[in-house]
Amino acid sequence: MSTDHETAPAPVRFDTKIAVLLRTDLEPWQRLNVTAFLVSGLGTAAPELIGEPYEDADGVGYLPMFRQPVLVFEGSKELLTAAHGRALSREVPAAVFTSDLFGTGNDRDNRAAVRAVGTHQLDLVGLAVHGPRNAVDKILKGARMHP
Repeated sequence: MSTDHETAPAPVRFDTKIAVLLRTDLEPWQRLNVTAFLVSGLGTAAPELIGEPYEDADGVGYLPMFRQPVLVFEGSKELLTAAHGRALSREVPAAVFTSDLFGTGNDRDNRAAVRAVGTHQLDLVGLAVHGPRNAVDKILKGARMHP
């Protein structure tokens, strides 16, 4: 039973946001695949996003994960292109996934596929960003939460 002098802990509010924007025309398996690939880049670029390792009550250890939620949004091809441009103009670190990557089978070919296309011609199907909350909100303007 709680007493009047006990207070609930304040909710955690992060000053940054991790967000993924997916193109609405992706198949369900593609959405999951693209999300997994995109967020893997964010942890390497910003190691402070990764929390401490986990351990269960029996002492079995588990890998660390992001220390804050990953929000997943969706939008049209045009919205994705606009969000990409806004991320670049705000110099917010981003990971990209293009439609060409569905046809490759390894990291070397993935990087070559992106390198072969100019910035403004990329056929983006996914974008992940991490940055200040207000900057990420502006980048994702017009996107809706993934259902």
